Amino acid sequence: MNVLNLIFVFFIIASGVFYLYFKTRQFRTRYVFPIRKKMYASMAGSSLGGLLLFFGLNQLLLFKDVATYVIAAVFILLGAFVLIFNYRAYKHYRRFVDEETTLNED
Repeated sequence: MNVLNLIFVFFIIASGVFYLYFKTRQFRTRYVFPIRKKMYASMAGSSLGGLLLFFGLNQLLLFKDVATYVIAAVFILLGAFVLIFNYRAYKHYRRFVDEETTLNED
């Protein structure tokens, strides 16, 4: 159980780092690339969803209480929803990034 806890902690930290990385990429992208900004925003949202998901799973391992199960279920469901929604948005925007780049070449 201790090893599994450390694995979840690693994924929580990695998700947080990826969230900050993609948010930084979103803010640093020039204004002539709005689709790329939306793609980076959806990637950051996916990372945030992963953070919520892994946090909920980690709470299930640490505490054994009814309130913990309810709160962890909320975190897991919300994290899975955010992860899936933003991953679908990322797949949608990814198709248009090359086209946007060719249109904005000067």
